[in-house]
Amino acid sequence: QLQLVESGGGLVQPGGSLRLSCAASGFTLDFYAIGWFRQVPGKEREGVSCISTSGTSTNYADSVKGRFTITRDNAKNTIYLQLDSLKPEDTAVYYCAADLRDSFPLDCTVVSETYDYWGQGTQVTVSS
Repeated sequence: QLQLVESGGGLVQPGGSLRLSCAASGFTLDFYAIGWFRQVPGKEREGVSCISTSGTSTNYADSVKGRFTITRDNAKNTIYLQLDSLKPEDTAVYYCAADLRDSFPLDCTVVSETYDYWGQGTQVTVSS
């Protein structure tokens, strides 16, 4: 059974850090582009970051560049999103997603329509 499971969310003060994990089962993450997205109730889903096969390419939304870092751990079949210098406006449910229709891509995009398999999300709250 194909599954993506996010974890690592929580409550953190402004300026703090979190590391989100996206663990896969039933398929090999490194074969596909993986994206991270976030959504606040009542607002559009926002693309945050993505990583291509073997980390050849990464992309970030302007709002998180220099603060968030996406990485792969192929041995654990897991993608990480390191969130540093967090701001209250980073508060959202964070989702990871896989583009299972295109294997071994050399590039990736933070356009949500590209991705066809999604995890259940993890809540990140930045508040003092």
